[in-house]
Amino acid sequence: MFPEGHVVLVHAFPLNATLWRPQVDRAPTGWRFITPDLPGFGTSKLPPARTMDDMARAVLAVMDAESVQRAVIAGLSLGGYVTLALYRLAPERFSAMILADTRATADSDQQRDARQKMIASVRNHGPSSVADEMLPKLLGATSHRDSPELAARVRAMIERNSSEAIAGAVEAMMGRPDSRPMLAVISVPTLVLCGDEDMLTPPADSQALQQGIPGSRLVMIDRAGHLSNIEAPDQFSLAMNSFLGELPASR
Repeated sequence: MFPEGHVVLVHAFPLNATLWRPQVDRAPTGWRFITPDLPGFGTSKLPPARTMDDMARAVLAVMDAESVQRAVIAGLSLGGYVTLALYRLAPERFSAMILADTRATADSDQQRDARQKMIASVRNHGPSSVADEMLPKLLGATSHRDSPELAARVRAMIERNSSEAIAGAVEAMMGRPDSRPMLAVISVPTLVLCGDEDMLTPPADSQALQQGIPGSRLVMIDRAGHLSNIEAPDQFSLAMNSFLGELPASR
């Protein structure tokens, strides 16, 4: 039996595709979930990418290799930036879109300065330095208090990546354009998700996405931070799977 539809899940920075294991384990009947590693991350054999468009093209290449012409494309954090870049490049490949814990705006000067310091840090001290810096902000207060094992899982994902892959992704994020002007032309069903304790891309960023994308829906994930899909996997998957179940049969 062939699946009714495909979902491509693009992971956050500085993690890898195993981030999506809770959603793969909860995939609804009739849907196939595809979880690519971005260039240089996880098991990817591709050289690190240094632009958002190159990351988007890598996701398109995975879709081509899997003979997937159209899919629900979902991205969390960096994955959301990649998803928006992919829509700019190939909107015809989307049957729907999911944007989680991400934003449409480009980096501010202050954010670019912080990213330059991260590039220097990861090249001089390795991925563990990035884990040290980011872990307090990647997870919400509830997760830090009630699920301390999550921090160990996230650290392990970060430290499995190479310094150059992390540095390349930081460069790509620094150079990404402001996506706000394109939001109004997104014409596929769109779900926006955000952890209510997200410090890196706060709920206001997701509210701006939802307000900018015609017909989109915003669902807040309770007691979750930036990595809302693993902090509240049941709640996140329920929202995502309900959205999938409402899509037209022709998807």
